[in-house]
Amino acid sequence: MNKNIIIFISILCIVFSIPLIHAKVKLPTILGNNMVLQQQTTVKLWGESDPKAKIKIKTSWNHKKYTATADADGKWLLAVATPVAGGPYEINISDGEETVLENVLIGEVWFCSGQSNMEMPMRGFDRQPLKNTNDIIAKAKTKTPIRMYTTDSENGSWVRQFSKKPETDCKGKWLENAPENVANISATAYFFASCIREVMEVPVGIIVSSWGGSMVEAWMSREAVSPFKEIDLSFLDNDDSPVRNPTSTPCVLYNAKIAPLINFTIKGFLWYQGESNRNNADLYARLMPAFVKDLRQRWGVGDFPFYFVQIAPFNYEGADGTSAARLREVQFQNMKEIPNSGMAVTMDIGHPVFIHPMDKETVGNRLAYWALAKTYGKSGFGYLSPEYKSMEIKEDKVYIDFDNAPGGICPMWTDLEGFEIAGENKVFHPAKAEIETRTARLVVSCTDVPAPVAVRYLYKNYAEASIFSIYGIPATPFRTDNR
Repeated sequence: MNKNIIIFISILCIVFSIPLIHAKVKLPTILGNNMVLQQQTTVKLWGESDPKAKIKIKTSWNHKKYTATADADGKWLLAVATPVAGGPYEINISDGEETVLENVLIGEVWFCSGQSNMEMPMRGFDRQPLKNTNDIIAKAKTKTPIRMYTTDSENGSWVRQFSKKPETDCKGKWLENAPENVANISATAYFFASCIREVMEVPVGIIVSSWGGSMVEAWMSREAVSPFKEIDLSFLDNDDSPVRNPTSTPCVLYNAKIAPLINFTIKGFLWYQGESNRNNADLYARLMPAFVKDLRQRWGVGDFPFYFVQIAPFNYEGADGTSAARLREVQFQNMKEIPNSGMAVTMDIGHPVFIHPMDKETVGNRLAYWALAKTYGKSGFGYLSPEYKSMEIKEDKVYIDFDNAPGGICPMWTDLEGFEIAGENKVFHPAKAEIETRTARLVVSCTDVPAPVAVRYLYKNYAEASIFSIYGIPATPFRTDNR
């Protein structure tokens, strides 16, 4: 046979065989082995394949078969129903070449985000240990149905991701409950997951996406930030303008570390952030409701629970400064304004020179108490912090009443710290405070203020909690002079 004819036939064979070559289905990292899917709902599976390819999916929990068709760009998305909590299961996905997702659990899924106090792993930061975590790490077992997906680190090394444009995937991986994985996961998120798993007796998945030092603006989408004209977003359209500080650059953390994960169905959202927004607290007061509203609209699963942490005591620009106090006040206002939200108060675990509280178990548990009570309908325990309700002035004393204090404020028969009192001149003086034995009311007074008009409690950057509910939940800080 003529050599040229042989070459021609070979070329034809290659050309006509091209459509028969399939690229294996490409899945986002959030869809992988060891993942947890939200129970008793409809979840999304999605990915990429050849344009117009038929995608066949089979779920082992019901042996049901689904079919999706990729669009002209090769993208596809499919909704599947999940059963009650259980597992492990498999998901078979094929466009001609099969991909099998193994060791999949069905349970409760929570998204965990914020800055360094959410990011801080169970092993602690370098030279900054955590309390009572080493024993938990050592005893971690893979059979314990807690699974962890993290965008923050890989094998203990930080992974930093940011983008000017919304991404469709990110670096991350689902991990089992093994010591080497537990050591590097967010301590706040892990303690929350442990409490929920133990009480609810279901698998729990936590998605951790955080970055130390970050401001809330960095975690917001362009659409959410756009109404705030004092924030310049023009750099997002300038390819020549590099992102020099991702933690304070609007939208770039949302684009890289939230946007790729929004298709993944969650039960609720945990947020531990605010320290970096102390100096723009009034703006923060407006940003947070917009942030949460935008997240809920994008996930499209209703007003999911949003539970967050009030920042703990720390010296900042000085113990007697009030920038952190004002931010805490704004956080309290946010809780009242944002539907289906709750705030964990941490005024009893701060430290004057360590911005990262060592006791992350208390933080995670207090977030879990909110979820157990409000989201899962459990009762019989405390989760609400006592809140200032009203005051009554009688001669030279001020009597304070509280909401969320069944059984009264504690402790009795001791002087209580952290109170200040002022007269008409609004000069505040350290005050004597105690719970009156006869009335069980909190009474505040000061010999230097014979005609008091206002009281403040813990309205400083650093001050230690002294009043609690009978469940040991600290009262939220307050001031009466702005009411």
